[in-house]
Amino acid sequence: MGDMFRSEAMALCQMFIQPEAAYSSVSELGETGCVQFRDLNSSVNAFQRKFVNEVRRCDELERKIRYIETEIKRDGIVLPDIQDDIPRAPNPREIIDLEAHLEKTETEMLELAQNEVNMKSNYLELTELRKVLENTQGFFSDQEVLNLDSSNRGTGIEDASAQHRGRLGFVAGVINRERVFAFERMLWRISRGNVFLKRSDLDEPLKDPATGHPIYKTVFVAFFQGEQLKNRIKKVCTGFHASLYPCPSSHNERDEMVKNVRTRLEDLKLVLSQTEDHRSRVLNTVAKNLPSWSIMVKKMKAIYHTLNLFNMDVTKKCLIGECWVPTKDLPIVQKALSDGSAAVGSTIPSFLNVIDTNEMPPTFNRTNKFTRGFQNLIDAYGVASYREVNPALYTCITFPFLFAVMFGDLGHGLILVLFGAWMVIWERKLSRVRNGGEIWNIFFGGRYIILLMGLFSCYTGFIYNDVFSKSMNIFGSTWFAPYNESTVLSNKHLQLPPRYSVNGVYPIGLDPVWQLAQNKIIFLNTYKMKLSIITGVLHMVFGVCMSVVNYTHFKRYSSIFLEFLPQILFLLLLFGYMVFMMFFKWIRYTANTDYQPDTPGCAPSVLIMFINMMLFKKPTELQGCDLHMYASQPEVERAFVMIALVCIPWMLLGKPLYIQMTRKNKHHANHNGQLTGNMELGDAETETPLPLVSDESAGAGAHGHEDEPMSEIFIHQCIHTIEYVLSTISHTASYLRLWALSLAHAQLSEVLWQMVLSKGLGGSGPVAIISLFIIFGAWALFTLAILVMMEGLSAFLHTLRLHWVEFMSKVYEGLGYAFQPFSFKTILDGEEED
Repeated sequence: MGDMFRSEAMALCQMFIQPEAAYSSVSELGETGCVQFRDLNSSVNAFQRKFVNEVRRCDELERKIRYIETEIKRDGIVLPDIQDDIPRAPNPREIIDLEAHLEKTETEMLELAQNEVNMKSNYLELTELRKVLENTQGFFSDQEVLNLDSSNRGTGIEDASAQHRGRLGFVAGVINRERVFAFERMLWRISRGNVFLKRSDLDEPLKDPATGHPIYKTVFVAFFQGEQLKNRIKKVCTGFHASLYPCPSSHNERDEMVKNVRTRLEDLKLVLSQTEDHRSRVLNTVAKNLPSWSIMVKKMKAIYHTLNLFNMDVTKKCLIGECWVPTKDLPIVQKALSDGSAAVGSTIPSFLNVIDTNEMPPTFNRTNKFTRGFQNLIDAYGVASYREVNPALYTCITFPFLFAVMFGDLGHGLILVLFGAWMVIWERKLSRVRNGGEIWNIFFGGRYIILLMGLFSCYTGFIYNDVFSKSMNIFGSTWFAPYNESTVLSNKHLQLPPRYSVNGVYPIGLDPVWQLAQNKIIFLNTYKMKLSIITGVLHMVFGVCMSVVNYTHFKRYSSIFLEFLPQILFLLLLFGYMVFMMFFKWIRYTANTDYQPDTPGCAPSVLIMFINMMLFKKPTELQGCDLHMYASQPEVERAFVMIALVCIPWMLLGKPLYIQMTRKNKHHANHNGQLTGNMELGDAETETPLPLVSDESAGAGAHGHEDEPMSEIFIHQCIHTIEYVLSTISHTASYLRLWALSLAHAQLSEVLWQMVLSKGLGGSGPVAIISLFIIFGAWALFTLAILVMMEGLSAFLHTLRLHWVEFMSKVYEGLGYAFQPFSFKTILDGEEED
């Protein structure tokens, strides 16, 4: 948790690596994942870099792996999961063997695929020929072809009329079913009705040899007379992509030919089966190693991409690279470099130098599986500036708490707890789920957030004493009715005065008797509204106070007096005072007193009192009540308002005037002979690199105003002051969403209980049991869909807004950029998500 308070200190380092050890050293750095390299060849074209040929070689290997993987998936072979044993990047010698193996496998697969297509094409042709011979049996027994010679054969190439003038010829073939009607119409047009066409649709579809898709075809026989008409028919068949096959007109010859075709089909089917078995054996052998090969090639490609960011020294004997490294990880990086040199037996060790810079380093917050979800919520708004206070540390508690204030129901919170606990307990198994969808990835990534939101909702639901809109009577009610039974039964609108009907204080939460009270909503309305204002003011005060930590860390001590002090005074003297008066009102006024001014009837409205305070207006006097809640209240309130008004010009003019005075002093010092030094210059004006990446220089990059003209500084400060003053009012009102959503959630739950589930609890008998079963299913469905999912998502979004706008605007700048280290794990995870 300590690492989350602010981002880690970063160092800009320079690497000097021998060329023979560059590959293994970068491989070790990729395994550690704690180095972000900078591109030293930004002016060089991507195709002119040193290792572009190696990258192309990796691209070719990836293409082969993708082709083989496609063939494996097409055959339904399951690839093994190797998450527990991820291979390292291959050595150069292993790359040659891997390349040869993939080349051999791809060539064999291509040959098998081509041979399979050829054999399936032959199989399709023989199948079509068999279908033609079998389906034309009835065509030649008709009266129209009795004049055909029994020894004559129509092959689609010759016809009977060539030998016996005046006799009919015919062609037989197969055509796609969707082209039959156009084909028949075209034959009628070219022959003027002198072609007699017989056709029969095939019942079973045939398979396309290239794609495997089903094809529906029709067998046809076209009878004609004359050589000229035969040529026309052939051209039409060619245009419609119809396949013509030889078909004897003799019945015996057709039977003999069918037997031969069936024998050839059986032989070809056997060859196809053996080919499929051989293909399956090859793919099963490759599938065992293909995931490892894919990871190895991806790592190798990432290494060469990273090496293209390096620069070659003048002697071309050393690779030079620059990188950002967390200072805590410098020993790890140095060990990775030494391991990389030792792996190839390099005699000259690689070394790492920390160099001076005045650049803004990247922001790196070290997280674990628990804090990663909360950090992602903050980073979605904006990456923190370097070394500024990280709100994610406090969001781990404030986020689920504010959510629970709006979602306070013990039953609904328990549902969230069960869902979050299921994802947390089985996270190792669920993390291996692939293609779960974007929604599932969001839920699983925020599993600890959901678990905490459920636990906090259970707590606030216990405080509200709300379980599916019902109350629990754990400690027994402290209210009692000081009336006899007849009085209670005969009066529908009986009141219980607190002075005579309350015995002590309920131990924790709300008394369950409020579930029966008619003024329940009025009581909860005021109760939750005041809680939301108190929570909101405390949350904003905490945010303003955290800005002091930033000012102190970046040594901007003037901002403590010129920004923090007027801001906190303005917030506390107005809205903090209003919160104090809420507690004072609860303490002072009680029903157990005979003193009239201290009775609840004399308690003023805190909101009206606050409005009168801002307008310097005298409150309305009530008979028998004190005009003010305590002595000297008008003087104290007038003083608070006057100090708060003074804070506005304090915020508006203090910082610009201070910057103007410091600039005059620096200008005066420069004219007194200190023109040669940079000691007096601001961080943003430094002409030479700073000694090191310090927090002061990094912070000045985000907060400095040395390069801005005074007019812009005054304008910016004016905007900042107006924004803070107005936002203090609007943000305080914005926290009323805690009250509104909490009240709405409770009322929706109560309406759902009364309108749905209570209808099934009033009956008796077998019919009532069946109806209760159905009604309970509907109630459970509406509870999960509306109250848990929709209301939960609404409360989540409102909580996110309260943190991004109301809280983080007081302390957070978010002007940094994320630390993106070179990490094999990140690269492989990104590939899996894509």
